[in-house]
Amino acid sequence: MIRSLLITTLLAAPLTAAAAESTPPAAAPGLDPRIEEVLRTPVLRSHVEVTDELVRIGDVIDNAGGAARIAIYRAPDLGTTGALPTASVIAALRAHQVIGVDTRDIREVTVTRLARSLPAKHIQMQVIETLQRRHGFGEAEDVTLSWDREIESQTLPSSYSGALQLVAERFDRRSGRFDISFEITGAAGNVPVRLRVTGTAVETLATVVLTRPVERNEVIKISDVAIERRPKAEVASDAIARDAVIGMQARRALRSGQIVRSTDLAKPDLVTRDQGVTLIYQAAGIYLTSRGKALETGTEGDVVNVLNLQSKRTVSATVVGRGQVMVTVAVPRILASAQPATAPSAPADTAIAPAVPVAPAAARTE
Repeated sequence: MIRSLLITTLLAAPLTAAAAESTPPAAAPGLDPRIEEVLRTPVLRSHVEVTDELVRIGDVIDNAGGAARIAIYRAPDLGTTGALPTASVIAALRAHQVIGVDTRDIREVTVTRLARSLPAKHIQMQVIETLQRRHGFGEAEDVTLSWDREIESQTLPSSYSGALQLVAERFDRRSGRFDISFEITGAAGNVPVRLRVTGTAVETLATVVLTRPVERNEVIKISDVAIERRPKAEVASDAIARDAVIGMQARRALRSGQIVRSTDLAKPDLVTRDQGVTLIYQAAGIYLTSRGKALETGTEGDVVNVLNLQSKRTVSATVVGRGQVMVTVAVPRILASAQPATAPSAPADTAIAPAVPVAPAAARTE
């Protein structure tokens, strides 16, 4: 057997030299490292991890020595684990002259083939990021991808640890068609793995659509609408949010599944023609109500004509609520003059006498 023959061969040289010498050495030299390696007891491993297609002796036992590179089994598929009965492993080792294995009471040996998993979601995100960088696509949640062939998670040998690198890309914005190729590099000497994906990419927006047909002048309820993603090209600029739709009135008949736009809606009519209404008269310190009949249809804030059923007079009133209109009564005000009256001045009683000339004084002689 290999192990027995190797021990005998390695021990022969030092024993012959010792017999030729009449005097033994003072201190026994250490054993040859090759002998120490052979004398180590092979120990079975309970779990084995391999990276290639073969399971070798050095994978299943410690202290395999020169037999470590001998293949004894094919490895399981990438990313999977298989189990081998201990008796089967020992028999395979014995076939290659490896004996005296310490099994440590292990009943079976599990073998896992290491691999790198590349989830389909990761590939999808790489496609979206490519479209964002090169073609100005928006947020990932606003991009819908359709694949010509459904992509699946990829399992690669563990030596392929590189990132997905873009190597080729084509995109037609009119049709949304894309053809993108990525490459993953491995360890030195490994041929890069190429991954090609094709399909259609569409930018979408969350929009409000009707869940049932809505008649003209019908008020929309919360159960009448839903949020759906539609292609961005189909969504008009006047599409509105869900909260702004609830309680509004349809200007025209709308079909189920239709995207709701602001031009499709109006404020609901709170007062309709010939409807009985409450007339509210309000002024400073005064609040009166009376019964009336609307002569026009109006929504909140509209000014409509209303007939006062008590006075039989027609008044203009503002719609303030369902079946309610308000008349604001103006209070006349008397404005005091800002400038006080000025009394006329009395005429002057005294006339000015004309000036009397003064004769010059006579010269005085002495």
